[in-house]
Amino acid sequence: MTRKNISYGQPLEEQIGFSRAVRIGNIIAITGTAPIGKNLEVISPGDVYGQTKRCLEIIKEVIEKAGGNLEDVIRTRILLKNIDKWKDAAKAHGEYFSEIRPACTFMEVSGFINSEWLVEIEADAVTTK
Repeated sequence: MTRKNISYGQPLEEQIGFSRAVRIGNIIAITGTAPIGKNLEVISPGDVYGQTKRCLEIIKEVIEKAGGNLEDVIRTRILLKNIDKWKDAAKAHGEYFSEIRPACTFMEVSGFINSEWLVEIEADAVTTK
């Protein structure tokens, strides 16, 4: 099977040695995705809902770049700095996935690489394309 590494053009990808997503066959794995803009700025500082939406926008773009679509997502993992804010993240997640309904896990973590990030999201997809 062919391996396709998907980049999002972030400098840390090469520095750390990771890809935004990897596709092998019909499986697409998307790495922890943070609420960052094209210029590495934090999107929606202090706003879990806004940050979650940004993470999901990036995930959608990356899945499409890998040849899939949101309907192919089978699992999401939502990592939060404060689990008490899970409903804000869930609201944004529901806007993207209420009909698709992938397996989903919410977890609290002690922190992220950037202290302004309140959420990171991972996703796995299986495509028929």
